[in-house]
Amino acid sequence: MRPNDRKYLKSHEWCKIENGIATIGITDHAVSHLSDLVFLDLPNKGQGVTVGESFGEIESVKAVSSLYAPVTGEVVDVNKALPDNLEWLGQDPFEKAWMIKVKVTAQSPDLVDGKTYDAHCQAEG
Repeated sequence: MRPNDRKYLKSHEWCKIENGIATIGITDHAVSHLSDLVFLDLPNKGQGVTVGESFGEIESVKAVSSLYAPVTGEVVDVNKALPDNLEWLGQDPFEKAWMIKVKVTAQSPDLVDGKTYDAHCQAEG
């Protein structure tokens, strides 16, 4: 069950905004489709991210996928342990496996609630 306290992009990123800070990661749906993860590239603290643009990449044995920013702002924290513990993405994608935290200046108009995202995933197959 996906948490209802966050918003989702149809490209399978999630964000939870609290006090102007967005915690961002990828969904269980994305992880299940990527399967055997081998590499994760995240931005550094202090870097800027822009809505709809790539903020990093995740690589599986099958493909390399870009990670798209659901918000615009400055990266204020990075889950530095995650690239060495990619199994966390399969175990706990919505808490332990967060990727970055961003001080938000703008949000994507394409963010949807959990129910809408679930319907999108079912339609996508």
